[in-house]
Amino acid sequence: MESVDNFHQDSLFADTLPDMNPPPPLRPSQRFLRSRALPENLPEFRVIRSSRRKRSISALRQNGIIEIHIPDRMSRKAELEIIPEMIEIVLRREAKNRSSDQHLNEMAAELLSTYLPDFHERPRSIVWRNMRERWGSCTTSDQTIRISQRLNGAPEYVIACVLFHELIHLRIPGHGKEFTAYLDRFPDKDRAEAYLEGFEAGLSATPDSTL
Repeated sequence: MESVDNFHQDSLFADTLPDMNPPPPLRPSQRFLRSRALPENLPEFRVIRSSRRKRSISALRQNGIIEIHIPDRMSRKAELEIIPEMIEIVLRREAKNRSSDQHLNEMAAELLSTYLPDFHERPRSIVWRNMRERWGSCTTSDQTIRISQRLNGAPEYVIACVLFHELIHLRIPGHGKEFTAYLDRFPDKDRAEAYLEGFEAGLSATPDSTL
């Protein structure tokens, strides 16, 4: 099968992504403490201490990483106890707001009707898929589309832009002038691509999740 790679991060953002140095490794004592105290298979996270926080604790996902904000004076023992709880809060919140495969198919139908009325091609299936190197892909031979699970929860216009990109690949496998002309029909294209560039740059700059 021929699989068309659309938003391939290395090629699309090679000129825009910063050249980041890897974060310093954890000290042996930190690694030992983390391995002994935390459950296995936690999603990627990082803890951010702030001297301005006195008691409040919050957690949110930034650029694919769960950030847990705690007071600077919190003890290491309390920090390790709160991490799984705060991660669970974020995951529950995301599950409630997560888009489904059905939503992707409904979005595709609207995009085709609004911006590609001259297209007779239709996808056989559109699904979320775990992909680390692509935002989405389209297999032209069987007309199936996959969207990176990392974007689930991103702004609607970003998901729509990636999906629109893939819908065009149902007819045009490459990224030449004809493809670009179709892609320019999407009104939030520049805004969405800027978001994706920032998202990927943020991933490159994020420190080790166990710092």
